[in-house]
Amino acid sequence: MAKNIKYLVTGTGGVGGSIAGFLALAGKDVTCIARGAHLQAIRERGLRLKSDLKGTRCIRIPAYTSEEFTGQADVIFVCVKGYSLESIAGLIQKASHKDTLIIPVLNVYGTGDRIQMMIDGRRLKPSVNGAIALDGCIYIVSFISAPGEITQMGKIFRLVYGVRKGTLVSPEKMQAIRDDLTESGVKAVISEDINRDTFIKWSYISAMALTGAYFDVPMREIQKAGEEREVFIGLSTESAEIGRKLSIPIPDDLVAYNLRILDNLDPDSTASLQKDIAKGHESEMDDLLFNMIRIGGKTGVKTPVYQKIAEWFYYSNKNTSEGADRFKTFK
Repeated sequence: MAKNIKYLVTGTGGVGGSIAGFLALAGKDVTCIARGAHLQAIRERGLRLKSDLKGTRCIRIPAYTSEEFTGQADVIFVCVKGYSLESIAGLIQKASHKDTLIIPVLNVYGTGDRIQMMIDGRRLKPSVNGAIALDGCIYIVSFISAPGEITQMGKIFRLVYGVRKGTLVSPEKMQAIRDDLTESGVKAVISEDINRDTFIKWSYISAMALTGAYFDVPMREIQKAGEEREVFIGLSTESAEIGRKLSIPIPDDLVAYNLRILDNLDPDSTASLQKDIAKGHESEMDDLLFNMIRIGGKTGVKTPVYQKIAEWFYYSNKNTSEGADRFKTFK
């Protein structure tokens, strides 16, 4: 990989905007894909980053729509929501060359496999054969706080990425990316078992986001003893059992691990799922809730706490296609 790595961030929301902002502040070659008023503000005034780690900074970053972008990147960070993954197939097609590494950092388990299927020709033309999808996950509290503005809360910014089973990538390439991220102030970790690590992140983000959305409370209410914390523990317990049934070598203390991460969050923070529901936007319920229930059913794991939240979601949204269609998938 070239010494001066060209980065492309697809989806410049809280996660993507933070990655792009931190890389740009360190002088790295990074370009953003965004849309609408957010894109317009970035173009006119730069990306405004309000960060507990970096302070308030205004950063000039090249920004395009996916249709406008005509370049190619050495590393593509995929930071869109899970339900938008298919929509960026064309962008991945034209932005990749034969040595491109693609790092998804979604709240979805198995994203790297889905992207590799696209690369290998089931969704994309063979011209990008040779590009490799890694897998990854991220621990951060960040969100779009205004058009062109990203707020990053707390002291946690940890990005974990690794090579999927059966895929070969030179250690030098992996290390070069880690060096750039580390120099940018991101705690970057090259995983020895990314399938395990992305499942562990999925377990945590599912429990945290669903608990926050179900009770509609900030993290401080889940960080103290009470019904909210018990629901978080119940969800973590059920997902841990699913991991064991899938033969994933998750730690024996996964529930305690999830609690430690939860308790280090900014008490005023809320999950993006919760924000999306409050605004009436499309949400990641399918990835964080219904998919966990489906896998639980296939592996023989009972999921009463997940079912409880699914029923709440259904009855709260039964007059919408999202509520009705997704509830049918497991009822």
